[in-house]
Order: sequence, then structure tokens, then C-alpha cells
Amino acid sequence: MGTKNNFFSGITEILILAILNDHDSYAYEIVKYIKEFSDGCLAISPNTIYAVTYKLENEGKITQYSKLVSKRRTRIYYHLESNGRDYYAQLLNNFFDAYRGVEKILSTLKENTEDKDNE
Repeated sequence: MGTKNNFFSGITEILILAILNDHDSYAYEIVKYIKEFSDGCLAISPNTIYAVTYKLENEGKITQYSKLVSKRRTRIYYHLESNGRDYYAQLLNNFFDAYRGVEKILSTLKENTEDKDNE
């Protein structure tokens, strides 16, 4: 179970950084973006978003600032710092390398299965 949590935590980190690479955002907006742009396939809780943003902030990869959105209401926005952009690029490369590797393995196994079925 811990491995699954680490996997989703890593995916969440990449998604948060991708969104912040595009624009500053707040936690609820990040949750909405992830759900909307994944066509509902990914639903990440605000608590998970907060945990990951807290980690990224402690590492100096993102910062936060408050913005007044009404007379008495402020919203916490997250901003991607330059070392966060570098970290995002590194994570993205690692993700796509892993994706291509998994895809190659699955494709090879599928071909092997099809060859056996045709024998």
C-alpha cells in the first residue's frame, strides 16, 4: 500500500509543478484542474495537494503568497521558483523515461502473446 501512495504522491508532485509552471494557483484550483483535465480519471484530495505543496515549499521549490479575493477573504497562491522549474524538468524527464520503458515492456509482451496465439 505504501508503494501506491508513493506513486500517487510522485504523480501529484509532477501535476502540481506542471500547473504552477503554467501559472500561479491555489490548492482548490489545482484540485479542479487535475480532475477536469484528466476527464475525471484523477481525483486528488485537497489534503494531498496541501501535503505535497508543503513539502515543495519546505524544499524551496515553490513559494506562497496571499491575495485578497474579496473584502475579507484571502487566498493562498503557490508560485514555482526557478529551482522548482529545474526540478520539474528533471521529474518530467524521469517520468517519460519510465513511461517509455513500461510501454516498451508491455508492447513486447503483447507481441510475444500474439505470436504464441498465432502458433
